[in-house]
Amino acid sequence: MSRTSHRKPPALRPSQAPVFAALGDETRLALVIRLCSGQPHSISQLTEGSKLTRQAVTKHLRVLEGVGIVHGVRKGRESLFQYNPGPVAGLTDYLNLVSAQWDAALARLQAFVEE
Repeated sequence: MSRTSHRKPPALRPSQAPVFAALGDETRLALVIRLCSGQPHSISQLTEGSKLTRQAVTKHLRVLEGVGIVHGVRKGRESLFQYNPGPVAGLTDYLNLVSAQWDAALARLQAFVEE
């Protein structure tokens, strides 16, 4: 049996950890899904059909805005929020690398079991 060197998973950049944390909340993830339509949404639109208050939605949007996932702009008396795919794209690259390493580890395990 040959021993293959075990590589460590790619390093998570410090800027990515807060993005993972922001997306780890079910409410914030639901807001991101709604904003992925490509259209800007007001806080009123984002509270429609939910049990959340405007203040709660605003709090979650500020967390998402803080890590760059959404961008808010004032339009008159309203704030409109729009999805920014950049921070999530960086996570996708990281997760693809980790996934490839898991695939390689599973292939090594399969080869070992089948020997």
